[in-house]
Amino acid sequence: MSAQNSKGIQTLLDAEREAQKIVQKAREYRSKRVKDAKNEAQKEIEEYRKQKDDEFKEFEKKHTSGNKNPEEDASKDADEQLKTIKEAGNKTGDKVIEDLLRVVTEVKPEVPDRVNAPPKA
Repeated sequence: MSAQNSKGIQTLLDAEREAQKIVQKAREYRSKRVKDAKNEAQKEIEEYRKQKDDEFKEFEKKHTSGNKNPEEDASKDADEQLKTIKEAGNKTGDKVIEDLLRVVTEVKPEVPDRVNAPPKA
């Protein structure tokens, strides 16, 4: 009977080892599937992010081009006004300088009206 018991125990041990191998393979398979799913999800996220970035750049390009025209118009207006001011300065600049120098150098002292007025009683 002990040989039969020994053979039965050995069969059970072999079955347990086989079950452990099957469980280990299942764990490895599950682990691999989880890793693959994670990588696939990451790829999908990157593709989605790239698509949304492209859409945003296109949207930005459409809507910022509308601001360029007013900016260019304002810049042109400013340049024209600067040109007009410079031309006016070139035309009358010498006369303005002469008038300023004349007023500063030709002093005409005058007594204020308050000083000449008789005191009020």
